[in-house]
Amino acid sequence: MLKTTTFRQLRTLQTVARVGSISGAAVELHLTQPAVSLQISLLGEAAGTPLLRRVGREVQLTAAGEVMARYANEILSLWNEAGEEVAALRGELGGTLRIGAITTAEYLVPPLLVRFTKQRPGVKLQFRIGNRDDIVRMLATNEIDLAIMGRQPRELRTSAAAFAKHPMAFVAAPSHPLMHAKRLHLTDLEAANLLVRERGSGTRVAIEGLFKEAGLKLHAASELSSNEAIKQLVEAGLGVAFLSLHACALEMQAGLLATLPVPSTPIERSWHVVHMSERRLPQVANAFREFLVQSGAEVGAVGEKRKVRGK
Repeated sequence: MLKTTTFRQLRTLQTVARVGSISGAAVELHLTQPAVSLQISLLGEAAGTPLLRRVGREVQLTAAGEVMARYANEILSLWNEAGEEVAALRGELGGTLRIGAITTAEYLVPPLLVRFTKQRPGVKLQFRIGNRDDIVRMLATNEIDLAIMGRQPRELRTSAAAFAKHPMAFVAAPSHPLMHAKRLHLTDLEAANLLVRERGSGTRVAIEGLFKEAGLKLHAASELSSNEAIKQLVEAGLGVAFLSLHACALEMQAGLLATLPVPSTPIERSWHVVHMSERRLPQVANAFREFLVQSGAEVGAVGEKRKVRGK
């Protein structure tokens, strides 16, 4: 059925499935839109059924397209692994590290990638950032090999290893009136325009747990999906927030934010590196996983130092 299929066709389908459009795939692949459409059409002819359908101005994968895209991911991943293993036999340390991180972890991961690639200068990076649902989907569809997140996903069969501390706390501008309080209650924070992340995020789950343990129900003033937006509002004195201290370490060092004296905080959680249990990790991904586990204590210590200086 698929005797005429090429890697170029598979890569084109993979890209269209990921970016969600012909035009976006054309830009990423440095092809014209007609060339992208032709590759998808040829692959559909080989499969004996259309792989895309138009819905208004957008394109969506058909059921057959979803199946083909899933296998395209696996085929291309295996081909890359083969190249990496052959390169390793020649003594070359390289390959492509495909890693995804939830939005809060984007402040934690880049320095680690810098250190890792200094040890392995031949490594190429594919670093994706998204909300938790995005990262879980990327793991499931083999778009990434490793995910950095706070909680291991229950909806997938995964293996996870903790590698760093993840402290979370209430923060405000240093000039905020609550900064002068010796001791605060959670209800004081609700009355001070409490800003929180969206439902399902790691920090949201943590703050909901904190209120539940105190016998209270969380009543947030605003719910935002961006750490940056929350930090800017808090810096401007428009409220207080519950955030990862990794996400606001630089602002605390600069004296723009500080932690509030709330009992039982900071909350200590852990960062995890996660991968699909049944999927064999490429050599470079396994090396980065080991690097994270070995370097985790140091990363956690850095976070703690930043937290102390911010007070």
